[in-house]
Amino acid sequence: MGMAAESQFHVLAVDDSIIDRKLIERLLRTSSYQVTTVDSGSKALEFLGLRENDKTNPSTPSVSLNNNHQEVEVNLVITDYCMPGMTGYDLLKKIKESSSLRNIPVVIMSSENVPSRISRCLEEGAEEFFLKPVRLSDLNKLKPHMKKTKLKDQKQGTAEKIENSEVRQQHAQQILQNDQQQAPKPQDPQPESESHPQPTIEQQQLSLQQANNNKRKTMEQGLSPETDRTRPRYSGIATVV
Repeated sequence: MGMAAESQFHVLAVDDSIIDRKLIERLLRTSSYQVTTVDSGSKALEFLGLRENDKTNPSTPSVSLNNNHQEVEVNLVITDYCMPGMTGYDLLKKIKESSSLRNIPVVIMSSENVPSRISRCLEEGAEEFFLKPVRLSDLNKLKPHMKKTKLKDQKQGTAEKIENSEVRQQHAQQILQNDQQQAPKPQDPQPESESHPQPTIEQQQLSLQQANNNKRKTMEQGLSPETDRTRPRYSGIATVV
């Protein structure tokens, strides 16, 4: 289990000496790490996905992203201090200046025991400073640094996922609220008294009085005698006694 877990870590070893490079590669593989070796700081930057720009133009950044690089996860960089061109200290600074690489642990190696050099590298962000020849016991110190960085990356990735999920949820709620605000509101039914107003007491009394008057007129017309139509008339008749 331990060897399988360690084999997941990938170490980039940088040294201009082929002898020292072969030695550190063998020690790292013995410790069950995946290893990639390069012979200069500029090749290390290229492998990490960065490239040096032309130093004659001071207005441009010293390191920029190489879009053509195929990304390979590197869990630790171990580099020699004294190298022609770009030193191990220069490589350390460029890695720590990069927003995408600054979390990668960097370990410096040197055959010279110079306290000021060691202090400067540690202050710049190096995790360890090994004196050559590097021993297997030195490499045992690498694993805690890689585990700590990997755990930090996992927590950061989880936090980003949670944050993205919350942002999407808030966006969905905002859309729902906007839809509810734009939807037409149903009109409240009008009270029955408004559509069919009830007559007042005065109106009811007036209507009742009119009805009684009409009924009285009808009865009076039906009971009045019409003598001209009901009583017979006799003319020219004499009674003999």
